[in-house]
Amino acid sequence: MTTPKYPGPLGRVYSADWARYLLIGLYVLSILLANLTLNRFIALPLYGQLSVGTVFFAAVFTLRDRIHRHGLKAVYLAIGLALVVNALAAYFTGTPWRFIGASFLAILVGELADTGVYQRLLHRSWWVRVLSSNAVSVPLDSVLFTLLAFYGDMGWNMILQIIFADIVVKYLIAALLAVRGRGHEDRLTPGSLPD
Repeated sequence: MTTPKYPGPLGRVYSADWARYLLIGLYVLSILLANLTLNRFIALPLYGQLSVGTVFFAAVFTLRDRIHRHGLKAVYLAIGLALVVNALAAYFTGTPWRFIGASFLAILVGELADTGVYQRLLHRSWWVRVLSSNAVSVPLDSVLFTLLAFYGDMGWNMILQIIFADIVVKYLIAALLAVRGRGHEDRLTPGSLPD
């Protein structure tokens, strides 16, 4: 039996193992960068305060959707590894544990909800899977994280601006990444996915 091959950038074809570990590494790195920059904000032109971490975290949704093609075990490995790496980074960088706890809980709840929706829709098109799973996980993650990380330290106006900007930017970035990867994903059928 041959190792499954997957299309990559510039027309190259990669083995499932190489692609799986690259995606998991990028997933963990995206969450790490998001957590290291989550308390720096950029004011949006009309309304909203964008956490710099949101820019990095938006990639997480599409990366996780791509990890699904390597099976549910790979998704759970990525989530678990991200939690461990971020805990170690928090310890060594002095990141407040409140932020790490909020991040862990939001990742756990948001990612597991997204994974549940995505797995139930494997028989549907790439767009249905991605849009449906993100419709659940993006607002869930954004609201949960922002409330846990900033409630009591910031007023409601600022919290609502953070949630608004977070949801809008995550949807935009995830959509751009999904459009870029759409052609590759449509060539993979649920029957060709590893367990």
